[in-house]
Formats: sequence, C-alpha cells, structure tokens
Amino acid sequence: MSAPTQAVDLDQLIDSCIASAASRHEDWDTLGFQAKAGDEFRRAQIRYIGSGATGNHETDSRILQAEHFTFSNMRLPAGAIGPEHTHHDVEEVFYVLEGELEVTVHDVEDGIRTASRVLGYRDLVRVPAGVPRSLRNIGTADALFCVVIGSPKPQLPTYPATSPMHGVTRD
Repeated sequence: MSAPTQAVDLDQLIDSCIASAASRHEDWDTLGFQAKAGDEFRRAQIRYIGSGATGNHETDSRILQAEHFTFSNMRLPAGAIGPEHTHHDVEEVFYVLEGELEVTVHDVEDGIRTASRVLGYRDLVRVPAGVPRSLRNIGTADALFCVVIGSPKPQLPTYPATSPMHGVTRD
C-alpha cells in the first residue's frame, strides 16, 4: 500500500463513516407493499450502509454508501413474518439484538420441505445465496435484528410460488 499523496482530514474522514442511532429512521413504508398480503408482513427497515435489497434509497443522505455489503436493522413486531423470499445473488446474515426469531430455510426444489431454528439475543444465521428463507417473530415483543447482505447493490429478491408474496407487486 502506498502512502497518501495528500494530507487527509481525519476528523472529516471519521465523521463521514459514522451512522449514529439518533440519525436512523424506522422505514415502515419500504416493505409496506407486503402488507397487501396481510398485516402480519408489516416491518420496518433501519438503514445504515446501503439500502439492502429493499429498493432504491440513493437519495437518503443518512445512509452510508456501500462498498462491499449492506447493513441494516429490521424491526419485526410480535407475531409478524418476514415472508419467504430468495436472494439469488448474495448471502444474507441475520444477527438478533432483541427478541426471538424463528428462521426457516425452504427446499429449493419444492419449497414445501423446511427446516427452522429459533434465534435469540446475539445468535446469528448466514443463509447462502439461492436458498429461500423466511422469518417469524415468535416472541411477545418486537424483535430487532441486524441484516447484512453481501453486495453493495443486491438484486431485488424473488418470491417463490410457496411464498405469500408470490404475485404481490411493489406498486
């Protein structure tokens, strides 16, 4: 690695790399289209780095630009569901901060066979690209968890025929 040719303002550098909790916004609208399939699909995305695979949020100046991955929090109310979906191009990681999540992976071939595990505080699951997955808050309070997606600009997910979102449009 070569030394920088100009002086770097370190205060400006570190300030440009911080996304404080106070400046975050719970966006209940970005996935609001999923409520067409039922209120149990309502949840909020709290973006930090990039916009994940929820759409175009490039005009949101609060988001740090993604270089290699995206990072957000998701708030899932008690009893709510993150519907079955597939990220064909990237792996996705869920890391639980509050509450209890039931994470399910679905068979790629038929979507009917599944395997589920319950995750709690500081538990993590990595779901490989191409594997359908779903989430459900099985606790009595909101679940808050980190979502990391392995690309700065992932493709929008797809919803298999076995998903309640299959055929639901974003408009």
